[in-house]
Amino acid sequence: MADIGRYNRLQITKHTGFGLYLDGGSQGEILLPNRYIPKDQPTEVGDWLRVFLYFDSEDKVIATTLRPRVQVGQFAALKVVQINRVGLFLDWGLPKDLLLPHSEEKRPLQVGDTCVVHVYLDRHTGRITATARLDRFLDRTPARYEAGQPVELLVVERTDLGLKAIVEGQHWGLIHRNEAFKPLRPGQREQGFIREVRADGKISLTLQAPGREGADSLQRLILERLAASGGTLEVSDKSDPEQIAKLFGVSKGNFKKALGALYKQGRIRILDERIEAV
Repeated sequence: MADIGRYNRLQITKHTGFGLYLDGGSQGEILLPNRYIPKDQPTEVGDWLRVFLYFDSEDKVIATTLRPRVQVGQFAALKVVQINRVGLFLDWGLPKDLLLPHSEEKRPLQVGDTCVVHVYLDRHTGRITATARLDRFLDRTPARYEAGQPVELLVVERTDLGLKAIVEGQHWGLIHRNEAFKPLRPGQREQGFIREVRADGKISLTLQAPGREGADSLQRLILERLAASGGTLEVSDKSDPEQIAKLFGVSKGNFKKALGALYKQGRIRILDERIEAV
């Protein structure tokens, strides 16, 4: 059975003057227009193609080899390109924009804004639809992460405590303000690490590998940067946190710990405005 709003591997059933027809199972034959027929793979009757299925401007199921920015069941940050009485329309990389109904807005949006949405098939209309109301699609399974585990994060919004982020497309997590040592914006994807999974299931996140592994990797990075710059770097334990985050992607506290460890090992000298390799 062909899945609307997802990638499918479908078999070619016939050629026509305006494209290929693919076997869509219960969806019937599905057209792949000429402009999307790949030039670098076999396209004879009986061959198989990987295509994405969605509805065209006439609400007919159509296939494409274009790559949308999101599939049904996924989260993504998309830009608002049009607004009318029906809802907001988002650019997801296909000729027909993705609908975000007004009822699925979480906050007022304007053309040009970017928002994080979840994409689903509306059970009443059968159409591919976006929603900015994310809670009902998250935390539906227990969070079985371990402290220090690397995870993929999608930053969603700022709160009084820090930044809310989606963890591995499944759970809410929080990057506390003191852990957000570099600029982060809603819609940004980052690798992070699990700091803690609390007894109530809430997840605390960090952007740097915790423990010895993170400390060792930072020390190696500092030594590599020193070697590449001829043995001197114009940064020290007195530098601004923003400069440290820009150069090394870590907090000032973690940077100072790494410098202290390298100093004790006799591998660097720490001066007021720079460090030097020994």
